[in-house]
Amino acid sequence: MTILRYIFVALEVVLLFNLLIGVHELGHFLAAKWRGLKVERFAIWFGKPLWKKNIGGVEYALGWIPAGGYVALPQMATMETIEGKADSDKPAEPLPNVSPLDKIIVAFAGPLFSFLLAFVFAVVVWQVGKPDNGADNSSVVGWVDPAGPAAQAGLQPGDTILEIDGHPVHHFSPISSMADSVTWRIVTSEHTNIVIKYLRDGRETTVSATPFHRKTKVFNLFGLVNIPLERKALRQILITAAGKATIFEVATNSPAAIAGLKAGDEIVKVNGEKIYSPFAVDFAQQAMSNTVIKPLTLTVRRGDEQFDRMLTPVLPLQPTNAYPLIGILAWQGETNTTLVHPGPLAQIQTSAGQIFNTFAALFSKSEIGVQQLGGAVMIIRVYSNLFQDEDGWRRVLWFSVILNVNLALINLLPLPVLDGGHITLSLIEWIRRRPVHAKILNLIQTGFAALLITFMLYIAFFDTGDWLRSAHADRDVPIVFAAPK
Repeated sequence: MTILRYIFVALEVVLLFNLLIGVHELGHFLAAKWRGLKVERFAIWFGKPLWKKNIGGVEYALGWIPAGGYVALPQMATMETIEGKADSDKPAEPLPNVSPLDKIIVAFAGPLFSFLLAFVFAVVVWQVGKPDNGADNSSVVGWVDPAGPAAQAGLQPGDTILEIDGHPVHHFSPISSMADSVTWRIVTSEHTNIVIKYLRDGRETTVSATPFHRKTKVFNLFGLVNIPLERKALRQILITAAGKATIFEVATNSPAAIAGLKAGDEIVKVNGEKIYSPFAVDFAQQAMSNTVIKPLTLTVRRGDEQFDRMLTPVLPLQPTNAYPLIGILAWQGETNTTLVHPGPLAQIQTSAGQIFNTFAALFSKSEIGVQQLGGAVMIIRVYSNLFQDEDGWRRVLWFSVILNVNLALINLLPLPVLDGGHITLSLIEWIRRRPVHAKILNLIQTGFAALLITFMLYIAFFDTGDWLRSAHADRDVPIVFAAPK
């Protein structure tokens, strides 16, 4: 990708991200104007303004912390810790009180506009369609780590997983619902052992697997406490989804190239054994890193033809630390993607279901915690990755539906600083027939504002680390083979 393309993607992400925030805050702004509240500032992002301009008595600003936005309303609970004070040369004028109902309407307008924007995106997705690989995303096991928990429990490639801990599953990764996916049920399992029911050769079998946790990096502070440098790894049983081992690219001078393999060829067997994932080919090569190199017999399907090729892995010239390879540089990804056209309400229902499932997991006995949540950096990363995909604009539209629904629902939580907190305080005022004391309100708002900023920075730290590690792992490392003699 050229530098110009990177810049273009970055601009697309920033514009779309600001659109989502701007529409949410526009709801507050228009409702405040409608109900006669004074508006001091309309800001996108938090923190000290990088840019600001006063128009019609309202200060419009762009903050430096890219994690949200706000409309400063002095007649409601203020958040000067993160909003600051709007500049004004005029002496402060006494403001008339506004009713609790007016405050509730203004607070609810932001989530309402997010829902409306989600509906607009959903209508567009309904018309243009979204890519779906549901046909390839079954609950069939593609590869099992021979030394992993699943293998020790007896699972094999080709098995169809029916249930996890008694919950039926139909897909390997979440599609429309997280609840019916293998990965979700594994990471949210609450038991010491994960109970798995699978189907093999028409026979159902139930086994238990003890989950595996990847070690994560920590920093030991003075020998007293370990500070995590990356998110705590969630449960795994070291299996992957089934997928065709279809070649995408073959290295020049490699054993695969010499044997005549080319892009589009599908490897269906290794040494006479049927395979269900490209991982089987990769593992067969990797297994020779510390042992004698032996030839591999690959059964290849090319169109209607099927044939065998015997290849002997060799050590490439570059990189020098590689294990013996046959020279398949890349595999094709989704091979059975179609366009589906879900209705707008179904999309919103699915998006809401995902956030409800996430919150249910947070308050369950599973290992899912706030550390696994994503923030603004994660959202930007997802958008940038989607924009780079060939059909990414459709996926961007679909993700925008999910994000707007999440933004609306999270803001309705009854916590100070959030819209739901304003609604809760207004209801308390309505019941008490007088507002919460200003000093108490300021203390609550300031405390939660500080907690919010700390939480955003905490999540951003892990999001940024994940992004950097992923970029490092995915960097292009040329694989070069010696010319055949």
